Order: sequence, then C-alpha cells, then structure tokens
Amino acid sequence: MLDSKKAPLQGVSITIKGTTRGTTTDADGHFVLPNVPDKGTLVVSSTGFTAQEIGVGSRTTFNVTLAEAVNALNDVVVIGYGTRQRRDVTGAVSQVKATQLENENPQSVQDLLRGNVPGLSVTSSPNAKGGGNLLVRGRSSINAGTSPLIVLDGVIYPGDLSDINPNDIATVDVLKDASSAAVYGAKAASGVILVTTKKGSGAKPTITFNSNTGLATLAMNEPLYDGPGFVKWRTDVLKSTNISNAKPFQFDDPRNLPSNITVDQWKAYDNSLGDAVDIWLTRLKLLPVERENYKIGKTTNWYDMMFQTGVRNDHTVSISGKKEDVSYYMSANYTRNEGYIVGDKFTTFRTRINLEAKAAKFMTVGMNLQYADRDESQVPVTWQQMVNASPYGEVYKADGVTLRDSPNDDIGNNTNPFLDNVYTNRLRKYNTLFGSIYAKGNLPWGFSYQSNFTPNFEFYRNFNGTSAKDFRVSVRKGVASRQNRTTFNWQMDNLLMWNKAFGEHKIDATFLVNAEKYQQWDETMNNEGFDPNDNLSYNNIAAGIKPTISSNDQRSTGDALMARINYSFKDKYLLTTSVRRDGYSAFGLQNPRATFPSIALGWVFSKEKFSNISWLNYGKLRASWGINGNRDIGRYDALSNLTTGKYQFITPSGQIILVSQLYVNRLQNPGLKWERTESYNLGLDYSILKDRISGSIDVYRKSTKDLLINRALPDVTGFANVLDNLGEVQNRGIELGISTLNIKSPSFSWRSNVNFTLNRNKIVHLYGPTPDYDASGKVIGQSEKDDVANRWFIGHDIDEIWDLKVLGVWQQDEAAAAAKYGVKPGDFKVEDVNGDSKYSDADRQFVGYRNPRYMWTFRNDFTYKNFDFSFMMYSSWGQKEEFNQAKNNGGFIDRQNSYQVPYWTPENPINDYARLFSSNGSAGFNVYRQTSFIRLSTIALGYTVSPRFLTRAKIQALKVYMNVNNAAVYQPEWTFWDAEYRVNPPSDRTVVPPPRYYTLGVNLTL
Repeated sequence: MLDSKKAPLQGVSITIKGTTRGTTTDADGHFVLPNVPDKGTLVVSSTGFTAQEIGVGSRTTFNVTLAEAVNALNDVVVIGYGTRQRRDVTGAVSQVKATQLENENPQSVQDLLRGNVPGLSVTSSPNAKGGGNLLVRGRSSINAGTSPLIVLDGVIYPGDLSDINPNDIATVDVLKDASSAAVYGAKAASGVILVTTKKGSGAKPTITFNSNTGLATLAMNEPLYDGPGFVKWRTDVLKSTNISNAKPFQFDDPRNLPSNITVDQWKAYDNSLGDAVDIWLTRLKLLPVERENYKIGKTTNWYDMMFQTGVRNDHTVSISGKKEDVSYYMSANYTRNEGYIVGDKFTTFRTRINLEAKAAKFMTVGMNLQYADRDESQVPVTWQQMVNASPYGEVYKADGVTLRDSPNDDIGNNTNPFLDNVYTNRLRKYNTLFGSIYAKGNLPWGFSYQSNFTPNFEFYRNFNGTSAKDFRVSVRKGVASRQNRTTFNWQMDNLLMWNKAFGEHKIDATFLVNAEKYQQWDETMNNEGFDPNDNLSYNNIAAGIKPTISSNDQRSTGDALMARINYSFKDKYLLTTSVRRDGYSAFGLQNPRATFPSIALGWVFSKEKFSNISWLNYGKLRASWGINGNRDIGRYDALSNLTTGKYQFITPSGQIILVSQLYVNRLQNPGLKWERTESYNLGLDYSILKDRISGSIDVYRKSTKDLLINRALPDVTGFANVLDNLGEVQNRGIELGISTLNIKSPSFSWRSNVNFTLNRNKIVHLYGPTPDYDASGKVIGQSEKDDVANRWFIGHDIDEIWDLKVLGVWQQDEAAAAAKYGVKPGDFKVEDVNGDSKYSDADRQFVGYRNPRYMWTFRNDFTYKNFDFSFMMYSSWGQKEEFNQAKNNGGFIDRQNSYQVPYWTPENPINDYARLFSSNGSAGFNVYRQTSFIRLSTIALGYTVSPRFLTRAKIQALKVYMNVNNAAVYQPEWTFWDAEYRVNPPSDRTVVPPPRYYTLGVNLTL
C-alpha cells in the first residue's frame, strides 16, 4: 500500500467484503491475508484516503496506491462513548486530523484547533507555554465557566491541555450541537472536544523521531521614546499640563530661546538660580539621576532589555506496533521553550503508553496512560514597567551590581523591571498521572461491553521566596511560602452496547452507568522575618518569625445514567436519540439531579431516486434538538460557609487578648440547580463534482436558562449576594465549512479549506419582573429591569459595549463649547445625548461589540513531487476594544516615559488622539477602536526524501520541515501592539506584545 508519493502506508485496513475478516498493513505497507476466495472483494480503507474495492480473481499479490480524499465522509469520527462514519452522523461534528498539520508542528491542542473548526474560537497565548482559551458557539453563561468539556481517548479528562503531547494525537473531534454532546449531559453545555491519541498498528515495530528547534521573537514593535525624543515629549507634556498658565518658552531648552527672551528672564519665571540646563530639566520634573545622565549623554534602552530571541526545543520519540493479539504505542517528549520576554520559559517532560491485548475470546484489556512533569517556575521581567522607566534612569546602584529600586528614584511611579526576575526564587511544578484501564469484548446476540476505570493524580508544588534584598519586603526580612496540593479523582464508566442489523434496518444502542469522585488536599505555609538571613528562603521556612498555616480540602461526587439509540433504514434515514440523568454534589439539596434528553434526524437525500444528479455525489440533511447542562461552579457554592479567624481585642486595662471568631460568609441556596442549554440545529452535508468539493452548513439556536448568577441582596440580610438560577442567554448563528480539490495530477495537487462562523448573542431575561412605580411611589405595573451596574441589558449581547460616545477632539475654535463641559481644546469631545451639558447614564449608548461579528479561515495545501507547502489565514471582524492610550493621560505622564503615540497640539490638530495630559472633564468614558484583523497564521514547507535514498540505511521515511507561526497581521484601525493577543480574555483583556515563532524540524521513521 502506497500513497501518491509512493511512500508505504502503515495501518491501512484490508477486509474481505461481507465478512469481518481482515488485517492491516505493517510499517513497510505490506499485508498478508490468507484464504481469500477467488470471487472475493478486498475493501481497502484508511483515514484521509479514498476507499477502494478490488476484485481478487486469481491474483495473489497486489500493489495499491491510495488517493488522498478531499471529503471526509468515510472518516471515522468520535461521537462520545463510540465512533461512527461521518456519513452516518446526525449531529454537528467537526474533525481535525493531526497528520494534516505535521509541517506546522503544533505545540498544543489549541494550536491544532485554531482556525480549523467553524464555530470554535481559540484565543492566542503569548507566553512560552502557549495554549489559549476555547469557546464553542459563543458565550452561553454569565458567571459559570464556558470552557468545553475535554474527552481524551473516550474518557473525561480533567487535566491541563498542555500535558497532552500534540505528537501523540491522531484526531480531534468537536461536538457542537446538543444532540451530539448530550451523552455527556451536565458537562456539555459549552461543547465537547474529543482527543484521540495514536494506537499501535503494523506487524513490525515502527520507531519515529520528531525533533525540532526554533526561535521566539517579538512579532511587532511598539517603540518607546529614546533620550532626545523623551525630552521633547516631556516638554510637550508640561506645556499641555500647564496650558493655562505657562510662560513663553518656560519648558523649552534655554540654549534655544528666541532672541527676545534672555536666559535671565527665562530663569525669573520661577525665580530659579543656578545652571540653566539644570533648571530646565527640573522644570521637566527630571530627577537627579536623570539630569546627571542627560548631561553626560547616557541612556538606558529598557525596551531592548525586556525582550529577547528565545530558543525553543521540542523532541519526541515513539515506538508502535501490533503483533498477534497485542498492540502498543509508547512515546516520550521533552519540550523546553523560552519566550520572547526575558525570564519567560516553560519546560515539560511527557510520556504516554497505549497498550491493548486480547486476553480471551470474549475480552480485550488495555490501558492508556499519560504522565507529565510540567515546570512553570518562570519569573519574567515586569516588562510593563519599561514605559514608566526613564531612558535616563539606571538599572543598578552606584556599585554596578545591586539593582536600583526605581530606575529614576521615583518609587511612587515606577519600580525596576528586573526586581521580580532577580529577587524571586520560585519552584512551581505539576506532576500529573492520568490513565484509563479498560476491558471490553463481545457478547452473544450482538451485545458488547466496555468497562473503564479512570484515575487522575495531580501533585502541585508552588514554593515562592522574595528576597530581603527587594526593597518592597526588606523591612519584613524576606517573605516565603510553600504550597502543596494533591488532587485525586476517579471515574468509572460501565457501557453495554447492542449492534444489530435486521435486513435494511440497523440499530446501535449504548447504555452507560457512571460514577465519579474528586478529592483535593491543599496546605500552604507562609513565613517572614528570616534570621539571620533569608538565603535559604522557602527551603528553611521555619527560620522566620511569623508563620501562618492554612488548608483548603475539597471533595465532590457525581453519577450518571445514559442511554442512546442510533437507528438507520437503508443507510438513508437516520435517527439518534439519547437521554442522560446526572447527579452532582455541588448543587442544592432540592436539585441534586437533572435529566438531559436529545433527538436528531438525518436524511441522505442523495440516495433517493429523484436525486440522480450527475454532479451530486452525496447529500444529507440533519436536524437536532437537545438539552445540555453546565455544572462549572464551586463545589460548595450552594452551601453556607462558616469562616474562622482571630483578631486582637484590647481590654479597658490595655491588655491584648487574641479572640477567636466564627461567622457565616456565604448564604446557602438549597434550590440551586444546573444551567440548562436547549439547542436546535439544522445542517447540510454535501459532496459534489466527483467529490472535488465537499462541506457542511449548520444553522443553530441555543438558549441557556437558569443561569448561575450571583444575585445581589439587600444589606439588611448581612450578605452581598447569593448564587441563584436566573435569566436566559441566547446564541444563534451559522457555520460554513468547504473543502475543495482544486488541482490533482500525478506530481501536483492543490487543496483548499474555507471556514466561516457568525454568532449572535443576546440576554433574553435577567432577574424577572419587578414592580414599576410612578412619581408618587404608587405601583403601576411590572417589568423586567436591566442590570446597569454590570452592563447587562435585556435584548443585547453579554459583551455589547455601553458607554459614552466619543465624537472626536475639541478644536481651538470650539473652546467656548468645550468649557461648558469643563474641558479644553485637545480633550475628547463626548456626545451629550440629552443636551443638558452634563454627563450621566442617560447619555450612554451602545457603541459596539467586544466579540467578533464574524470569523473566517482560509487554508491552502500544495504538493509538488516530494515538496508540500501550506499556509493558513484567519480573521475576526467587527469587534472593538478599549483604546485609552488615545487619551494620553494614563498614569503619571509627567513622571514617566511613553509609547510613541500621536497627540494633539495646536500645531497638529488631529481628531483621533487627545492632547497630552488631557482631561476627561465630568465624563467617565473609554475610547474604543475596531480590533478587526486578518492574520497570516502559519506558513509551512516540507520535503519528503525519496524512499530509494533511504532503503540502504533501513529508514522508512524522512521528512524535513520548516514553518513560521504568526507570520503577519493586517489590522486597519488598531495601532497598539496586536489586537488579538491579550492576557487572559475575557477576564483580563489587557493587550500584550505578540510573539512570532520560527521552527526547523525533522521527522524520521525507522
């Protein structure tokens, strides 16, 4: 078995049509299948290739070349507690094959998915660890979590995605609609992502090395002012700050005064005496160290000191095979990444063992085991401080060794960016062990069974020491902490399946009994005041004089029952129905359980007689309905909480007594229950023009009710809020996916993939109707109110922006009008909606959305002989973010440096940036800019060495590849760093510098 490049294919399935007899190819692409009748037909299939049927006749040997398939109708997709061919699926399911992205060398599960699945949003993380947040079909909750459920090799995975080695992954399937995800019930409201790792195949052991190294660099620059630019900028700052009372040329260099102003006159402005340059620099608020360095022309480039070219290494070795009744796959991976920010790094060692053996005719046993040792001890420089540090400041004190507390001795405004990096000693490590041990087999009358036991261990150590050399803790003589957390949780899945065909009727039924338990033991020790010194820090934490100890142990349990039936008639009419009953200890005593049903229909209309159309190869309509749940809350949020503590009480005699206290700090809610998401989905799967074009279209609407919201309470209750079920959020949208085979010839091929996603979100209900009153206080009716404090408005998007609208900048001929609002020319002009010359909520309006109005991806893959080349672009369009840099008034700008942001002056009367040290007047508002972008995400090139050069070295395959990640971006309106890269959206949307990665690697198979 060969591919189009004449390279051998391992793991190809060969079966005798109409029987269950078959085999798979070994590492050399060979197979042996005895006792095949002359009239038999061999069915040859492999994921990603077009299946073939070959008549046997009198032949005993076969040389078969498989063509890569542009459509995925024959692919096997994971649907939760089972698999099905895509052509038989009734729900909205998307699949990504890891082999298609080998040249791009994805570093995480998120990298595999980013831009490749319609309806799935994946944020980008700028740090050395990488990753990002996942969101399926929009935000459906206000307070509860919105991350999708992760399923690894058929069992629910509670760990970190970074513990999964991308090189071990075979496929990733995304369940998006309620019907496909409903088998996971109370965990599936935010979608389900199923990761399937590689398994052993082929009679001979196959050893694979995937090794690559690369560089991490800053993808774009956002320069600060250098020395001379800083002085000019600071001059303009002081002029703008003192716009009403500044004397002529008061803040200008006295060496460049006009002829009509003498230096003595200039000094007399504030009765200054002494050196004129010193006086000038003092007026600019430069401190002594800055003035001294200015005079000698010494500057510090803080920008260059914050960023570096980081080195990245990723190495994986694996061995796999299948012999007689045993199959195995084992791998080991070492990853060490440096980020583009000095001090940022990430290291992990990961291993995996997938083992399966036939123990008896009725039983196959196996295990999938994953271990990870993850080191996140990095303490990067505080790069955000570079904008506060003066270019005339210093890194070190006079001895040239000791860090200066503040670069320009202005502790109230800035601290040395290297303080944390140098004076913090940190050990933060995770050791995780996750596995599933299973037994499965066939029973009489079409029944089969599988039993899984899934233990998960996590050992977390977070040791942190801040040296007494850091001025911020020097009085405390050093600070240290030690946190140890052990987590153990297990799940048990018992499955009974029944698969039976009655003529043209097929039934596939699955029944599940599930139980789970979570336990956590967490202890933290803190100390300070180390004597005689804190050199050992947390390694000798008992040496401090102020120890504190705390613990946080947690436990939860859950269980579930599930039944699903798949029915098909003539492989043309499809039905899937399921129901799941869940229980979870975190909810109120009145609602410990909930039921989640679903139903889906499919119609393969291309098999009907009336659809005998030459250009139509396949067509299927899908419709589904279902309810999923969300239980992503704290384990004890439904219960009241007793808090203990101590405080000092001073008696009338002056004696200090330590008093214990006990109080309730959380109100219980025995009626708390799951969020419930009801979803409708209509879909079309198609393949046309001899399978050269295929794809899917889905439209959906999902409504989440009983939202888990912290409901505000009157102060008289003694509590600020209580977690309750209130309100409703709705998402609706459309998803398109198109795959095309544009050109196909023996030596050249070109394939394209296009994805399009549009999602609209709105709040339908919040807290229910409340009384309306007239001016006299009489009740005149009821209505449902908006939550103005949280910016939640009924009928609007959760993330819709409600703020004052900026119209531009007040210009000099508008000084009188600006004065009515307490501002001056150069300040932002804000719309006064009701014309009362003051600003209030009555003037606020909806000015845009934080979420994209639509997203698209365009991917192209080319092959020419032994070369393959690909690139991917993706875009998010129509969203806005805060851009208060345009105000030019953040922080203490008369005491710091600045990014080179434009600013208004009388000589430069621009309309989109305010003057330096601008005033907001009486208005509290934000400036917003469109953050729409188009990104050239990846460019990858690979070369496969011809097998004829490898045979003598007994090398099966050799491939060299290179790629660039985050190659370029176009953002027409956003001008500050990169619009997409933020700290941790949506909770922290602070913009951060973007990385670019260059990688060179080799993939060797023996």
